[in-house]
Amino acid sequence: MAGNSFGNIFKLSTFGESHGPALGGVIDGCPSGLKIDLDAIELEMDRRKPGQSAIVTQRKEQDSVTFYSGIFEGVTTGTPIGFLIHNTDQKSKDYSHIKDTYRPSHADYVYDKKYGNRDYRGGGRSSARETACRVVAGAIAKQILSDVKITAFVSSVGDIKINKHYSELDFSEIEKNPVRCADPNTASSMEKFIKEIRKEGDTVGGIVSCVIENTPVGLGEPVFDKLHADLGKAMLSINAVKGFEYGSGFKGTQLRGSEHNDSFNSDGKTKTNNSGGIQGGISNGMDIYFNVAFKPVATIMKAQETIDSKNNVVEMTGKGRHDPCVVPRAVPIVEAMAALVLVDFYLINRTIKL
Repeated sequence: MAGNSFGNIFKLSTFGESHGPALGGVIDGCPSGLKIDLDAIELEMDRRKPGQSAIVTQRKEQDSVTFYSGIFEGVTTGTPIGFLIHNTDQKSKDYSHIKDTYRPSHADYVYDKKYGNRDYRGGGRSSARETACRVVAGAIAKQILSDVKITAFVSSVGDIKINKHYSELDFSEIEKNPVRCADPNTASSMEKFIKEIRKEGDTVGGIVSCVIENTPVGLGEPVFDKLHADLGKAMLSINAVKGFEYGSGFKGTQLRGSEHNDSFNSDGKTKTNNSGGIQGGISNGMDIYFNVAFKPVATIMKAQETIDSKNNVVEMTGKGRHDPCVVPRAVPIVEAMAALVLVDFYLINRTIKL
């Protein structure tokens, strides 16, 4: 199956299924001499792992990472970094009822038609559990980009949203609530709403916003490999993502050029930042900010009409352990994918000037 690798110089390839014995990955192109902070990697994994609060799936996985190559005495060697994350709490019987049934808005139908078979246990390769590997690689990328600060947070759940500019928020609040919202009052409303949705056997979507500070000028390539284009691809590759916008986004279409243009200060910074830190596909040194839209989780605990592998119309109800809202656990995934994009361009930049 193609499409299992991401990046050019700093390249991540992942493997494994949701209910297989393990997930894993290979990171190629990581420079030698980087002292790896294993505690920082485990912290990122803890932010993504299931079972961390009452508003996420109660699957219990420690998501401990074991490294098998590319790191010697705590320092990268420049060779491929291979790692495994063992699955320990699979309940595959929860999926026996969909062995021959396609769940609405899942990848079941298209996988079966494309490959002629599918791993129905938790969605197999299409499961969001694969993103654990991305978080490992993103945590290492962050350590290379030590001066760059990447911060993601939940800015909306359903129709509940933060009504403040990101510059007015206290990012230290993000990890103080299970929703990972940067505004305490809004977080409380979101948490209550998610719990209500869960009791109804339903799900809800939301938006994860991300702010990248201290980005050096010059990241991104002209034409096809623009920085925002690669950020868009990275975010849209995350399970359940339905939209990406950066800078002024769709609201910018309502402005005139005279209102939207970012005028320069004498130091090269701009007075406004409607560009979202990216001009001509290249970072300009201002904050990069973007929004990532996540749909409601497709598995709901309500009866739905669907079809089976013989095209018979049948009724099914979701079973198992699932997130009523995916955005709290998506926060570290968004950060990880942003870090992978930035570190790749950072390393590319080191090859283009003598």
